[in-house]
Formats: sequence, C-alpha cells, structure tokens
Amino acid sequence: MDAERVRLIADIAAESEASDGAAPIDEATWLTLRNRADDVESWVTDEGFALVAGGDLSLTVRPAARRKGVGESLLGQALATHTHEGALQAWSHADHPAAARLAARHGFEKVRELWVMRRPAAEPVGEVSVPEGVVIRSYRVGDQSELLRVNAAAFADHPEQGSMSESDLAERMGEPWFDADGLLVAIDDGRMLGFHWTKQHSPALGEVYVVGIDPNAQGLGLGRALTRAGLSHLAGRGVSEVELYVESDNLPAIGLYRGLGFTHHARDTHVMYRRRP
Repeated sequence: MDAERVRLIADIAAESEASDGAAPIDEATWLTLRNRADDVESWVTDEGFALVAGGDLSLTVRPAARRKGVGESLLGQALATHTHEGALQAWSHADHPAAARLAARHGFEKVRELWVMRRPAAEPVGEVSVPEGVVIRSYRVGDQSELLRVNAAAFADHPEQGSMSESDLAERMGEPWFDADGLLVAIDDGRMLGFHWTKQHSPALGEVYVVGIDPNAQGLGLGRALTRAGLSHLAGRGVSEVELYVESDNLPAIGLYRGLGFTHHARDTHVMYRRRP
C-alpha cells in the first residue's frame, strides 16, 4: 500500500469521524497501516474504503457518498476476494444503523458491545489509598517485562488486550501520544501488582486507556486507587473530559467507574459483528 492510498484512507476516515462523532478505524488497525501496511488488504475508492487486517474488517463511506450503494459494493468486494480463512469481524463505531442493516444482509451477527463512559475531569476523584508497602509511580525503563506479565494475567480472557506482545508494546510506546509519566504502576517490593495507562488525545480529552491488575492482587483496592491516580494525572494535564472503554457485560468494572463519576449514554456504544466462514 503506497503513501497516497494511506492518505486517502485517513482523509475519508477524518470526514466520517467529523460526521458520526466516532472514529471509524480502531487503534490496532491504524498501527498495522502505519507499521506493517503490507499486512492490510484494501479496497479503496475516492468515496470509501474497506480494509481487512487479519480477521478485522473496517469499512467507511464518505458522508457525501452515502445511500448510493458504495458500502454494499466495497463489502461485496472484500468478502469475495479477501484471503483470511477464519471468521471476519467488524466494529460498528457508535452503533450506526446503516452498519446494522449491512451486517444483517451479509450474514454478520452481533457478538459484543463496548461502552464509552465519560466524566468531567474537574470532578474530585477521592483519596488515592493503597496497602502498606505499595507505591504508585510512573513507568520506568526496566518495567517492561513486569508490565507484560501483569497485562497477560489480567486480560487472559480478553480477545485483544491479553495478547499484547513485546513488539505491540513497543509500537504503542512509539506513538506520539505516549507519555511515560501517564503510565502509572503499583509496585510492592519490586513486583508489579497493577497499572493504569492513561492517554491524552488532545488538550481537552484524556482516556483511561488500560487498567490491569494482577489476579493475585485482586481485592486490595488497587483498581480504584490506580484509576484515581490516573484521573488526577489527566486533570493535572488540563483536560476537560476523560473517557474510557468497557465491555457492556463487565458489571464489576462498570460499577467501579460509575462510582468514580463516569456515565454512559446510548449513543456511546460500539458493536462488534462477526461473520463465520
């Protein structure tokens, strides 16, 4: 894939995000496009694009070109010619009704819902309280192996996060938004018990990017403590709003986040569809 095609994809994606209020390409696909573009199958026109990275499909049509069959045509081409042999899955960001109709016509079924929850950054976060001997500090060189260990254990059943490798971590840390000060870790006698990776998208918007707790350290209140510490960090950076993503059926996490002032609105729901081979 040449640079001109990537620029066209970025242009269409930006127009779509401005119109729909949600980015049409997720972070993992963007990282693959930037760093391993040859691993992405693509069907691109001036009016829209379909991308397949592994088993993940991204399809977007310029707002001005919608309701003209462009999406139907792109999806048809992708389904007819892509080389992945397993199931194909696609996110409908912001649960777009046109995506639901397209999914139904082509045999995709709804399999997951991801909520976006938000809170004003200026709201008080409460005291950061940790067990005796535990210290919360920013990420340092040398923490990498412990971070990967905790991440793998904490997200063993998560379809994306749990598989993060050393190279995946390096890619994310190479992104312009990465700030080691915003990657907070809980340490007890040299062993990492958990982490909260914050992300700043813009001067106004921050994100609870990932909170991971070692299963052996569950029940110590570290999830709440690390989340509060990260929220304080983002507020100190001057953001006005903080968002996070959580599975709609993860009731313990949703309860924690609601207790910290996060709310969810129906428009802030992302839906995954899957088409079996």
